[in-house]
Amino acid sequence: MRTPRPPSPERSARLRRRFAEEARSERPDLSELCLLIGAVADGSLDDTAMDAAQLELDELAGQLPFRPGGPRQWATAVRELLGTRRGFGGRPADYRYLESSLLHEVLRRGRGLPILLSVVWTEVARRAGAPVFGVALPGHFVVGFGPATGDAGDPLAGRVLADPFDGGRLLSGADARSLVTGLTGTAPDPAVFTPADPLDVVLRILNNIRAWAAARPECAEVALWAVELSLLLPSHPARLRYERAQILVASGAFVSGAAELDAYADVLAAVDEPAADRIRAQARAARALLN
Repeated sequence: MRTPRPPSPERSARLRRRFAEEARSERPDLSELCLLIGAVADGSLDDTAMDAAQLELDELAGQLPFRPGGPRQWATAVRELLGTRRGFGGRPADYRYLESSLLHEVLRRGRGLPILLSVVWTEVARRAGAPVFGVALPGHFVVGFGPATGDAGDPLAGRVLADPFDGGRLLSGADARSLVTGLTGTAPDPAVFTPADPLDVVLRILNNIRAWAAARPECAEVALWAVELSLLLPSHPARLRYERAQILVASGAFVSGAAELDAYADVLAAVDEPAADRIRAQARAARALLN
C-alpha cells in the first residue's frame, strides 16, 4: 500500500480555500468535498484526476436501470451494480489504511471504510435519481433508500437500508436495530435512522482520519490537516482548536500552538473559567519551551 505524498503548500492552500467555499455553499457537494480531502492528502490527485473521479461516478450511475421501482428495487439494483458486478465492499484490514478514507482511492480499489463506501453508493444512486441518503449509525455507516422524511413512530417505515461494507446486504428493520444494539449495547434511538447531513458526513470522515493519525505518531502532519479542514466547516466542535494546539506543540511549533491554546481558553472561559485557566497555563508552558 503506497503512502500518499501531500501537495505543495501553494496547492494545499488553494484546496483549503475551495473546501471552505464548498462547505459554506447553499448546497454543499458531498463528492466534491470528499475529493478535496483526498487532494489535500494526496498530491497526485490534481484537478484532472478529480474531474475523472466525478466522471466515474456519473458513468456508474448511467449503468443503473431507469427507475427500477420502489426503495427495495433501487437498493437491489445498486447492490447488483456496485456490490456484485463492481465488487465494492470492505474488510477489517481496510481500517489500517489512510486510503480507505479517501474517495478517489476507494473508487480505484473498490474497498474502503463503511462511510466512504456509503458515499460512493449515495453519489451513484443520487445521480441516477434514486431516493437515497446516508445513515450515520453509531460505529457503522449505511445507506437508506426511500422518503427523506420518515414516520416519526417508525423511522424505518417505507425505507430500506443497505450495508455497502458488506457488499450492499439489505437490512430489515430488525437487522438494523440488531446492528446498532450489537455496536452500542443498547436499543437504538429512532433518531439514528434519520438522513445524515452532508457536512456531518464530511466531519465524520475527518474524525476517522484524525483517529487513524492519532494512533501513528509519525503521521502528525495528517492529523494536522484533518483537524484544520474540520475547522473550516461551518459547524464543528470548539475542542478541535485545542486538538490543533496540541498537535502544533507536539511538532515543535510552540508559538502558534500557544496562541491556539490561548484562543481556545478565551472560548472556554465563557462556560468554565477554571478549565480556561488550566489551558492558559498550558500555553505558558508551551512558550517556555522556546527558552
